[in-house]
Amino acid sequence: MPMNVSVQPGEVDLRPLSARSVVLSLLLGVHPPELPVKDLVRAVEPFGVGGSTLRAALSRMVAAGDLRRTDAVYRLSDRLLARQRRQDDAVEARTRAWDGDWEMVVITATGRGPAERADLRARLTALRLAELREGVWLRPANLLRPLPDDLAPVSQAYTARPGLSAPELAASLWPLDAWAEGARSLLAHIAAADLPADRLTAFAAVVRHLLADPVLPPELLPADWPGTALRAEYAEYQREIAGSIGA
Repeated sequence: MPMNVSVQPGEVDLRPLSARSVVLSLLLGVHPPELPVKDLVRAVEPFGVGGSTLRAALSRMVAAGDLRRTDAVYRLSDRLLARQRRQDDAVEARTRAWDGDWEMVVITATGRGPAERADLRARLTALRLAELREGVWLRPANLLRPLPDDLAPVSQAYTARPGLSAPELAASLWPLDAWAEGARSLLAHIAAADLPADRLTAFAAVVRHLLADPVLPPELLPADWPGTALRAEYAEYQREIAGSIGA
């Protein structure tokens, strides 16, 4: 199953900012992902979030399990720490030289309900695997990451060398041209965004887009692939935000 691209080619997937999304964007982008409330008050002000709105949002986020509070310091919950790791992997994907092998995961479990099947599909997609046909997922073996141990009871993992042309196979599994066009639209939007709220909204869209990047070996990518440029822009924005919080 091809990766999901949430917008049409050339469009930018911008979503309105709420106090919650501003706080999460800031904490997901700093390491360690925790800030004293006094620093949060200062950090959210450029995005139009006032102190009373922030405190109300923080209370709701603690109650919902998004954040943990110790004294006056707020940090991401374990669930959102996992999200930060996925985000970090999207921005700084760890790869190795590709030798032509492909990872292949074959689903062997049966009798699962719709919710379980949907959850498994989402997990496999997050691992940057694509579905060749029902129950058979694969990708080039160029990522420096193991498959989770808890996949073993429901699947078998193999190393494969498909007989098809590797570039043609990759192009059939992922809409690479659409992803590249979306990335170029984001780069253009970033260049034109001046206000802090506009930049935060744009870079939140960048993260979502990077999460859908299959991170293929260079030899399987179209010419002028913009993934590296998009990652560099986001890494620079992270440094900008970290600097402003620490100022």
